[in-house]
Amino acid sequence: MTLSIQHQESYSRGELLLRTIFGAIYIFVPHVFLLAFIGIWAGILGFLAFWVVLFTGSYPQSWFEFQVKLMNWSMRFTATIMHLVDGYPAFGVNGTSDKVSLTVSYPETISRGLVIVRTLFGAIYVVLPHGVCLMFRMMATGVLAILAWFSVLFTGNYPDRWHAFNVGTLRWGLRVQLYMTFLTDEYPKFTGKELEEDAAPIAEAEAPAADDTAPARDDASPATDDATPASDDAGSKEKPDGE
Repeated sequence: MTLSIQHQESYSRGELLLRTIFGAIYIFVPHVFLLAFIGIWAGILGFLAFWVVLFTGSYPQSWFEFQVKLMNWSMRFTATIMHLVDGYPAFGVNGTSDKVSLTVSYPETISRGLVIVRTLFGAIYVVLPHGVCLMFRMMATGVLAILAWFSVLFTGNYPDRWHAFNVGTLRWGLRVQLYMTFLTDEYPKFTGKELEEDAAPIAEAEAPAADDTAPARDDASPATDDATPASDDAGSKEKPDGE
């Protein structure tokens, strides 16, 4: 899983004030209403997916993609409300953003045993320890968000480290959500940092696409090799005339 929220070189003070004063009306209400409504359908799919995974060991890919797209929408909304990015968040599960991106690699199989363990004991070994850590982390994130608000208002800049920390809090919470909703078998790390192993499956998935272009370059190389003997033959024929 990779979550990327762009840190801008400068932030709009006007947009900051607009979101603070009127954000509840033109951002929060419409997005939360639609997210809650569509979230009902996502919950139904999650319930059905539990039984599908339990009996087949596989999460239906179309359902998986829908859940990830819904999380993407939620992240676009959250990043805007937290003033991590400027601009208005796109509506819909098919909406896109050049500043906020969530990518989750599709697992070919999901452990049936872990599904049962998470269902029965997930509250003890996942929600409880991560919830306690995230509770204190979210307190720190709240303080930094308030300080960053004043920083943007007076300087137009969101301190880079504060931004990275607050994005890390969202990333940590997403890892827990993915694990508890059976979208991954990987136990969530106790960190909000971007991990190398998170990006590895995505890089491997993109590798075959790059390899497809290799044969085109190889086919062109023999032509240059064939041209070389022709020039040599021409040179050898000219030598007797010169003598």
